[in-house]
Amino acid sequence: MSEVDINELTAYDSDEEELTEKPEVKQPADQKKSDDTYVAIHSSGFREFLLKPELLRAIADCGFEHPSEVQHECIPQAILGTDVICQAKSGMGKTAVFVLAVLQQLDVATVGNNVACLVLCHTRELAYQICHEFDRFKKYLPQLKAAVFYGGIPYQKHVDILKNDPPHIVIGTPGRILQLADEKNLNLKQLKYFVLDECDRMLESLDMRKDIQKIFRMTPHDKQVMMFSATLSETIRPVVKKFMHNPLEIYINEGAKLTLHGLKQYFVQLNEKEKNRKLVDLLDALEFNQVVIFVKATQRATELNKLLTDCNFPAICIHRSMKQEERIDRYRKFKDFHSRIMVATDLLSRGIDIERVNVVINYDMPESSDTYLHRVGRAGRFGTKGLAISFVSSQDDGTVLNEVQSRFAVSVPELPDEIDASTYMNS
Repeated sequence: MSEVDINELTAYDSDEEELTEKPEVKQPADQKKSDDTYVAIHSSGFREFLLKPELLRAIADCGFEHPSEVQHECIPQAILGTDVICQAKSGMGKTAVFVLAVLQQLDVATVGNNVACLVLCHTRELAYQICHEFDRFKKYLPQLKAAVFYGGIPYQKHVDILKNDPPHIVIGTPGRILQLADEKNLNLKQLKYFVLDECDRMLESLDMRKDIQKIFRMTPHDKQVMMFSATLSETIRPVVKKFMHNPLEIYINEGAKLTLHGLKQYFVQLNEKEKNRKLVDLLDALEFNQVVIFVKATQRATELNKLLTDCNFPAICIHRSMKQEERIDRYRKFKDFHSRIMVATDLLSRGIDIERVNVVINYDMPESSDTYLHRVGRAGRFGTKGLAISFVSSQDDGTVLNEVQSRFAVSVPELPDEIDASTYMNS
């Protein structure tokens, strides 16, 4: 590694108060520690859902043999057209539920060239990923077309797609979708399926909720509505239900059971100025396939990424200030394993599924236990092993970690001097 003075690269520290006394990190008194790495899957196969042969072939090509718990609970009802509200922890295959349900029911002969399905999500990266999932599962249904629309791409390009090669399935962010629909370029009058992914994030923001309500009113009354998230608070559930008719409600691993089995979680107590050295030491010592390092601000992402590349670590970063093409390009490179280290803001914390990520480091602690759950859920997807390490450098950091432990009934111990790689690396 090149000679870089780690301690000199802390000029971008925030103005937050540094740790003057150690925050008290409590261990839940009634918490039974467990090394359980079990995640519920069902011995039944996807064939029992009576899916189209073309979908079963695509599922087999993806290497999926048995549905996860959330898929087992939701798919049989979803493919019958039932409205669905689903909360399940990160990495349990929620996206496949609505993708398979829509593809199972969509009939090109019936819908013609109309838009039959609309999926809304809160970030462009997630929209891109959902479109990729539709493409994977409709591999043997070439007559079905999907397209993704979000800001940062020339508006006229999207208008041309809708005019010249109209898709049956539209995935996008609310701002661009509303713009296209308002200006009569996107016709939603024949819509049959309306989906919100990470619905809590979208409906908690009043501005985004207003856009979604406008879009919703442009769609037919008679349609299937499906909403998904890893976290659904008691306050947002009544809002979600207002969009639905007699929905099937699935809350898997709710409340204290909302844990991530197979994910080893630790914290490191240190001062702000000690973070860089500790991070470099960890990256040198740990075995990992891919790692995501979360920071709280765009500038910190840029500066930390520069530090790591100066230290000869193969790092890239992603944040909201980048042009859209660059954001998607970097996301694609990381997903395709062209880089092993990603420095990111919370832009990448929700819904993004990158199979090889098995280590998450909270360089900056998140502001809430919900965000913590979404962040660390990037590692250990669908029951695989993973490792999450959080830097605690202020009283606020300690408060969030205590909230995580009490709310999710998980014990997060201090990082030991050595970690057995077999506890977080899949064989």
